[in-house]
Amino acid sequence: MSQVEAPLEGSQPLPLEALVRLSLVVVVSLVLQLSLLDGVRVAGAHPDLLVLLPVAVGLLAGPDRGASVGFVVGLVTDLVLPTPFGLSALVGTLLGAAAGSLRPGRARPSLWMAVPLVAAGAAAGTVLRGVLLALFGVPKALTAYLPPALVVVTVGGLVLGPLVLRAVRWALPVEEPARPGPGLGGSAAPGRVRT
Repeated sequence: MSQVEAPLEGSQPLPLEALVRLSLVVVVSLVLQLSLLDGVRVAGAHPDLLVLLPVAVGLLAGPDRGASVGFVVGLVTDLVLPTPFGLSALVGTLLGAAAGSLRPGRARPSLWMAVPLVAAGAAAGTVLRGVLLALFGVPKALTAYLPPALVVVTVGGLVLGPLVLRAVRWALPVEEPARPGPGLGGSAAPGRVRT
């Protein structure tokens, strides 16, 4: 009848070591956000480390993993924010899935390409959160809250993006494709030197 298709890259269960590492990254990010970054305020807005995580995971590990991590990080965020429960989980899930769809094939994007994408994802998450808060009836969510938050979160994404990407690369190691060596066939015979 029909052939069984190979599972998608992100649909494989995470190995226990990667799950522990990723959980550690989420907990450390939450502690840093609550203890340090929430105190850095510019016009009432602060950098948001937790919105960067699903975007980075989506870019580096694909849309399934990005959406899953976005959901979990969003639920953790909802536990500490005075917003409607589930709002951050929805934003994180959408961000992780969208960032994963931007992933160029199966290869991980380089750092110089990924940092602006992470910052843009943070900006998109801030706009989405502002729109959803306005729909829930939060006064001035789009007029007073959104403009300074958009600037601060985007700049924070550019500054913190490399750190978040390195943490996610550490948590979710993936074998990179082998690079061909020198020579015509992609490898050089030992002991031979081309002149």
